[in-house]
Amino acid sequence: MENQIFVIGHVNPDTDSICSAIAYAHLKTKLSGEGYVPKRAGHINSETKFVLEAFKVSAPGYLPDVRTQVKDIEIRRTKGVKCGISLKEAWSYMRESNVVTLPIVDAEDHLEGLITVGDITKSYMDVYDNRILTKAHTPCRNLVETLEGELIVGSSEEIFHNGKVLIAAANPDLMENYIEKDDVVILGNRYESQLCAIEMNAGCIIVCDGASVSKTITKMAQNNSCIIIKTPYDTFTAARLINQSIPIQFFMTDKDILSFTKDDYIEDIKGIMAQKRHRDFPILDKDGYYFGMISRRNLLGAKRKKLILVDHNEKSQAVDGLEDAEILEIIDHHRLGSLETINPVFFRNQPLGCTATIIYQMYLEHQISIEPQIAGLLCSAILSDTLVYRSPTCTEMDKQAAEALAKLAGIQTEEYARRMFEAGSDLTNKSPEEIFYQDFKKFTTGEVSFGVGQISSMSREELDRIKESLVPYMQKAYHEHGVEMLFFMLTNIMDGSTEFLYQGAGAKELLINTFHFDKNDKVFHLENVVSRKKQVIPALMLALQEN
Repeated sequence: MENQIFVIGHVNPDTDSICSAIAYAHLKTKLSGEGYVPKRAGHINSETKFVLEAFKVSAPGYLPDVRTQVKDIEIRRTKGVKCGISLKEAWSYMRESNVVTLPIVDAEDHLEGLITVGDITKSYMDVYDNRILTKAHTPCRNLVETLEGELIVGSSEEIFHNGKVLIAAANPDLMENYIEKDDVVILGNRYESQLCAIEMNAGCIIVCDGASVSKTITKMAQNNSCIIIKTPYDTFTAARLINQSIPIQFFMTDKDILSFTKDDYIEDIKGIMAQKRHRDFPILDKDGYYFGMISRRNLLGAKRKKLILVDHNEKSQAVDGLEDAEILEIIDHHRLGSLETINPVFFRNQPLGCTATIIYQMYLEHQISIEPQIAGLLCSAILSDTLVYRSPTCTEMDKQAAEALAKLAGIQTEEYARRMFEAGSDLTNKSPEEIFYQDFKKFTTGEVSFGVGQISSMSREELDRIKESLVPYMQKAYHEHGVEMLFFMLTNIMDGSTEFLYQGAGAKELLINTFHFDKNDKVFHLENVVSRKKQVIPALMLALQEN
């Protein structure tokens, strides 16, 4: 993720938006060696899918929102620990790693709980129960490790389930009155005390000061299933250390753990983190496995996503969360829109029929050879945007670029374009919603916002079928978008004409005033109109401004 720069087109992307993103990311990577990655802000339509398959190019990854995410900040890769380790081991790891919270994970790295410095402190300050060692089901190995001891008799895998912890400071006669079965007894090198504890069925004796254990005591302990641990520590120190052998599972938090994922947005989690007293929060990956830890302080170092926008420069057409991203460049062929940037950016805007034509020029300017795959994508974009040079937006430069690219890609423009448009206009299995959003854009002028969708087909019959399903859907789409007016262009590629559908208060009147339709017309149809960008949007905006 680090140092990646995303090249992305508009929402509801068309062929130019997708192909230009791929080609420009490829050019920038060639020039700089850095990681430029093409992305898409919406679903790929049938036409674009045909193009990508024709030149065996993978579709860009889907990026619906560019707000800063958890994965954009520094995640502390604190190692997860197992629930069975001792408090002492956990404390040592905290000091080594300079952390105050440890994540506890299972064998597959699923998060099981958390333990903090506060939890460990509480285990010393608030626990006065001499049976806590067994209540916590402490493994023998924890005791041996904590006391830096030697296991003389018994197995390190044994677990203490019953009994209390006590110090055998009295003589054997008094010891008989307070030692019970399964107790853990801390004592010294006195043979009589060791013997008494074993005879009273103690579960474990801890011999301090590194004192030797006789063969007789060892044999008796084996016969009575009594564990013997020898430690170099004195009795006082051993008594202090013994609670540190308790497994952290006994003190960890395992209920209502607040965790986040790498894909969560900083904006969404900031408020949640502020309401909690925790200092650190665990992060999970997309599969639910523990990944790392973050704190509120980490949020201060959040890095904005870096973007290059192609084929648009209006916020209403851009990916969500654009205000939180850092825009580096804009490559476009549309009118100047409403988009604002924090810093100066490289902005290349030319009155051409297609963004891909601009990118073709940039390849030539930088003397970067164009591979057949890239040539095919750029050519496809130009043919699509210019409707094979029929659109009034098409310039001589677009046509020259497309023909030169077609040679590099090894295609015949007319024949290839026919197959491409047929694939794009094959809407047999598409829902009205899919058709509507295949190429839909929002626009704003003054205080008025409106949306315009467009579908192009080589068949009048298919356009009639599309119209039949879209007319009832337009009302639903109108209420979803919160715009004043909604329009849809049904464009016939073969005869270069467009029929308009409309929805919203004033939409019909605006069409009548803009294109001089008769108010009694039931069908609003225009000859020689195929370009939304050049023939429709400017005219609608001018009419709105005049009103």
